[in-house]
Amino acid sequence: MTAAQKKAGRTPLKVVIVTGMSGAGKSLALRALEDAGFETVDNLPLALLGSFAAGHDHGPVAIGVDVRTRDFDGPGLMTRISALRRDQTLSIDLVFLDSDTEVLQQRYTESRRPHPLADDLPVAVAIETERRLISSLREQADLVIDTTRLAPTDLKRILMGQFGGPGKRPLRIFLTSFGYRNGLPRDADLVFDVRFLKNPHYVPELKSRTGLERAVGAYIEEDPALAPFLGRLTSFLEPLLPLYEAEGKSYLTVAIGCTGGQHRSVYVVERLKAWLADRGVGGEARHRDIHTGAVHSPGQASTPTGSVTVGKTTSN
Repeated sequence: MTAAQKKAGRTPLKVVIVTGMSGAGKSLALRALEDAGFETVDNLPLALLGSFAAGHDHGPVAIGVDVRTRDFDGPGLMTRISALRRDQTLSIDLVFLDSDTEVLQQRYTESRRPHPLADDLPVAVAIETERRLISSLREQADLVIDTTRLAPTDLKRILMGQFGGPGKRPLRIFLTSFGYRNGLPRDADLVFDVRFLKNPHYVPELKSRTGLERAVGAYIEEDPALAPFLGRLTSFLEPLLPLYEAEGKSYLTVAIGCTGGQHRSVYVVERLKAWLADRGVGGEARHRDIHTGAVHSPGQASTPTGSVTVGKTTSN
């Protein structure tokens, strides 16, 4: 953006720098941003970062940087980003992609691709070496996404929610059911426990069914605790949604959990989805523990549930 454009009051150029652990999904993230209208470039040498960002005037740009990048240095990258942020014609966001060491190791084992720092080292040692080298970037990132158990579509949803499209975007609601026995969803903003409801698991003819089926729903409906809970839950959520939107939050993830994630949580998520639809609010629903997926290879994310951190909080 030129000085003349700045004087004309043009919106600062959006620059998203994508970094993080090798194999955590950087290539997939760049493709998602490309779909969102960004021009993308991967492994740009750090020495060219400033001139490229300052000289780019063809719309938003996403730049991939990691340990494969020539002259890569974590503190050096932050120094360059700090310098770019002093340029009022640019709006800089640093996105850090992370994943558990065990999952990264499995992705490299399955893909048979070498880790960029491996050389003669075991993959696990290379991963931990990289983690130490770039830990400071994670601490200072604007958005941290944990792709340990995140589906590629969910990674794209997160990035589209954060960066997809110009101007103010309406709040998008993402509903997920889950089973506590498989752990909490890492990307949940709000979590509600419905294990107090009658459990269809102990009814032989319902045990193998799910909360998507009418018979299971009818059984849960018979529980006198359900209606008061739903009433209080929706009364709690209704005033919060416009407040989250006013705060600039682009999406909100609401997780509903039961023991196995098959019956009660599934049914309550579907009821919440219908409640949102009645109010003209778009809500996506996913039932994490009804279906399972495979772990993806490096450059991709894995099965549903990951975490997102904006600034220093798990959110947005």
